[in-house]
Amino acid sequence: MPKIASIPMIFTALVVFVGGTIWTIVYSFTSSGLLPRLDWAGLQQYERLWETRRWIVSIQNLAIYGICSLVLTLLLGFVLAALLDRKIRFEDAFRTIFLYPFALSFIVTGLIWQWILNPEFGIQGIVRGLGWESFNFDPLYNADIVMYGLLIAGLWQGTGLIMCIMLAGLRGIDEDIWKATRIDGIPTWKTYVFVIIPMMRPVFVTSVVLIASGIVKLYDLVVAMTAGGPGIASEVPAKYVMNNMFGGQNMGQGFAASTMMLLSVVIILVPWAYLEFGGRKRG
Repeated sequence: MPKIASIPMIFTALVVFVGGTIWTIVYSFTSSGLLPRLDWAGLQQYERLWETRRWIVSIQNLAIYGICSLVLTLLLGFVLAALLDRKIRFEDAFRTIFLYPFALSFIVTGLIWQWILNPEFGIQGIVRGLGWESFNFDPLYNADIVMYGLLIAGLWQGTGLIMCIMLAGLRGIDEDIWKATRIDGIPTWKTYVFVIIPMMRPVFVTSVVLIASGIVKLYDLVVAMTAGGPGIASEVPAKYVMNNMFGGQNMGQGFAASTMMLLSVVIILVPWAYLEFGGRKRG
């Protein structure tokens, strides 16, 4: 009965996910315009893709945002979880405050931070109104640091979820381990680094997967905060795909960009899955 009950989900996975992926890859080798058509063009779409400056900038921006987001979200999430795990007062209130931004959509988050980072009405305007006329903080209007402005908003929304996952992992650590380290005189930071964090490896793997999935599909936040500007300074691959498929009426180019995004995910996940599960089977 369980196998019979899983048939609809298996069918959905095969048709929607696997079928849709194959369909996208096939049509990436065509010259599809407004509508998909089997007009084979070989590797022309991919050659054009990698000759387009907007795509190159998108890849660079995603790399900057992705590395910073992954490292800082894990670090801040773990630090906040470790602080809450000390059984501080008003823990429930702090946990709710930190987690609440995750309940908001990226569009709402983007609009909130667009206002906060506005040079006239946001942080810069408030500080200058207090007398510091030379204070400058306008990352969304500076092409060199615009991705870091987006990063601030992304961290504000996503760190709370990772904090809760880390906190659940910390609460699963046996109290006897803490007692043993205190008896042995091991400093708290060494206990976290050499004992607790290695024991929380599955928790970190789950967190990395969640963060990485959000990085690859980064789109809403960019549209809400900068629309890819100033110029093309904050373009990202997902926006490039959407612009070509629905704005530029060039579905072939959008399919090619989507396939490259899929390929990048596969390049990262396959070695990781082999090391994670293949090594475990050999052990």
